[in-house]
Amino acid sequence: MKKIKKALRKTKRKVVNYISTNRLFLCYVIFSIISTILIRHFTIKNTFDFVPLLIDTGVILVIGALGYLIKPKNQFKYYFTWLIIYTIICVVNSIYYNFYLSYASISLLSTAGQLGDVSDALFEQLRAIDFIYVIFPIIFFIVHKILKKNNYYDFVTKVEKSKKMCVSTILAGVIVSACALVTVTGTDYGRLAKQWNPELVVEKFGILVYQGNDLCQSLTPKINSLFGYDEAARKFREFYQNNYSEPVKNKYTNIFKGKNVVFIHMESMQSILLDMEFHGEKVVPNVMKLAEEGMYFSNFYPQVSVGTSSDTEFSLASSLFPALSGTVAVNYYDRDYVTVQKLFKELGYYTFSMHANKAAMWKRSDFHKSLGYDKFYSITDFTDYPLPKTDEEKEMDPEWVGLGLSDHEFFKQLIPKLELIEQENENYLGTLITLSNHTPFDSVDKYDEFDLSYTGYRVNPETGVQELVTDPYLNERKLGNYIKSAHYADRCLGEFIDYINNSEYFNDTIFVFYGDHDARLNSKEFNYYYNYDLTTGTLREEGDDGYINFDTFAQELNRKTPLIIWTKNEKLRKKINTEVTDVMGMVDVLPTIGNMFGVENPYALGHDIFTIKEDNVVVFPNGNFLTNKVYYDYSTSSYQTLYQGATITNEYIDYYLNYAEERLEISNSIIVYDLIKKEKEENRGLENEKTVQS
Repeated sequence: MKKIKKALRKTKRKVVNYISTNRLFLCYVIFSIISTILIRHFTIKNTFDFVPLLIDTGVILVIGALGYLIKPKNQFKYYFTWLIIYTIICVVNSIYYNFYLSYASISLLSTAGQLGDVSDALFEQLRAIDFIYVIFPIIFFIVHKILKKNNYYDFVTKVEKSKKMCVSTILAGVIVSACALVTVTGTDYGRLAKQWNPELVVEKFGILVYQGNDLCQSLTPKINSLFGYDEAARKFREFYQNNYSEPVKNKYTNIFKGKNVVFIHMESMQSILLDMEFHGEKVVPNVMKLAEEGMYFSNFYPQVSVGTSSDTEFSLASSLFPALSGTVAVNYYDRDYVTVQKLFKELGYYTFSMHANKAAMWKRSDFHKSLGYDKFYSITDFTDYPLPKTDEEKEMDPEWVGLGLSDHEFFKQLIPKLELIEQENENYLGTLITLSNHTPFDSVDKYDEFDLSYTGYRVNPETGVQELVTDPYLNERKLGNYIKSAHYADRCLGEFIDYINNSEYFNDTIFVFYGDHDARLNSKEFNYYYNYDLTTGTLREEGDDGYINFDTFAQELNRKTPLIIWTKNEKLRKKINTEVTDVMGMVDVLPTIGNMFGVENPYALGHDIFTIKEDNVVVFPNGNFLTNKVYYDYSTSSYQTLYQGATITNEYIDYYLNYAEERLEISNSIIVYDLIKKEKEENRGLENEKTVQS
């Protein structure tokens, strides 16, 4: 018993001695760990999951251990610097997650300049809790001042064994991390290597490993582009040798051959809007009319990453997926891609794009030239209307809606440009990019009057008497602002369609309308829309009658947007008037449209939907995939069937997982290594050799 007491006293002395001589280090560790716990608590909610907690702790210990190699009087600067870094990581990711439901990436720094006025939407959603992490460096600074005043650093200088403390702390950090890492599966390590799904990496490995891994991933493309070409080229050739087949003809083959084509990029237009009406008035009546008259793809999904609109422009043009790190528009625009614009130029088409925003946004002046447009009309080309310069002028100007010129003024000014293009060119391909329905949807006073309130009788819970009440419902919510914005954009689009229908031009022009991506609203907004009980003024909860479970799967399936092929040519319109319900992605647009116009991209990763039909699969850049049977979530390795009775086997899931991973890898290799250009150069070299030999 005496030996036990003696051992306990000895241990207590060692602990007290360690604490007294390592107070600065311990404060650094404690504050850092709390920060990493809080960021997970306020985002993915796995607050006390021991695996990411231990891994974050191990990283913090290893980084902190190196501070022992610095003289005690200078250690504060080292630890304070790292606390600032952790704080920045947590604040940025907290803000970003609240807006995008994902974690920020180092590669996003290269696109930060593209935020422009979109930053208003981010700032609008700032919460005080996003900055809670700032208190830890402040407290740490106060602790430092107190320790300095009490001559702590002079005392530690005399007793600290720096090298021994460094080694033992690193060892402790490695052991702590190892205890957690042995529980992580091989599949999770594979997902860490790919980093397609940030939420999964943070959930399994913690915020610090995610951010460090992201830094490596951001640098990898630049390193690999120098050293990894041979392996990427081998896989590239094998993939297309094994997967390429001659296009299969169907009833729509060459139906539009020789016609003009104009793509209408409908900003943030979601399919859910087509089913909405308030007080008997439809939210997007003109889009609905187009869907009824034309070919409507009702299960169409954009496949965007951090580049949002620019990702859509790239995927539609090339039938490739967005870059897995950074964006094509900013980081990889100078590659040689096979695009719909270039394919039509080979047929003698004039190609152009129009957008009433700055040419520098997403580097479109360079990006669009690389895609194959002959001319890009930006905000400086729309000069019929005096453009406001200051924020005050923009606020007062009725034709400055959201980020730029209103859709009304945009369509009004592009009409004479379109007419001139038709007069001067036998054939043309164009893209018109709308803008008014862009987040943050805050130009409410400039939108059309559209009442989203509810007026009706409710029982007063206090008196039990029915009373006539007016409830603002969606009028004062973000979703409500989006609905009003979309209604305004739809009205402007309707004005343009009226002009097309009444014009003597465009009889041989095919219009392709598509929503570029969803509105990026969080699930709380849609949960409120579906579960707010207007008859009681309360929000239904799980278990209540009429409750709709708007979970993660519902949110993902809700991201679909309209895709409509339409023409004023009534004879052609009758031939194409149908609804296509098979799932389809943005990479499928080029093969599908190409078949109709008689062009083919041999490097397309999408399919002609009329050839593949119900066997199509939509692959998303984060590794998720969608078929007509199932939506698979890569981050959770879970799925949801899309109709009752659907039978899903492990073999089915594994097949499409491999399918998705292979295509994402091939697409990214094409982008990073400029494989199409190099393949063409090698083929030309081989042809020249054969010519010389003959």
